Amino acid sequence: MEWKVVGIIAAVCTTSGFIPQIIRGLRTKRLDDVSPCMCMLLIFGLSMWFSYGVHLKDMIIIVANAFGVLFSIIIIILRYKYMRQR
Repeated sequence: MEWKVVGIIAAVCTTSGFIPQIIRGLRTKRLDDVSPCMCMLLIFGLSMWFSYGVHLKDMIIIVANAFGVLFSIIIIILRYKYMRQR
């Protein structure tokens, strides 16, 4: 198997892992069990991976981590939005 295929599969699996949390949050309007510290640390780490991907000019790393950052920011925004509504 070509390594790019392995990278794409890994990127899809890790990035799509955020989607169930976002969907659950939108349905239940509750994300208070999500740690903001964990999300911020994750955003920082994903941003570093994104920068590394840019440095290597590796689109798999760039796209996967850009979506990871986006999904993490969405989770944080939803968390604070729903907490303020209560």
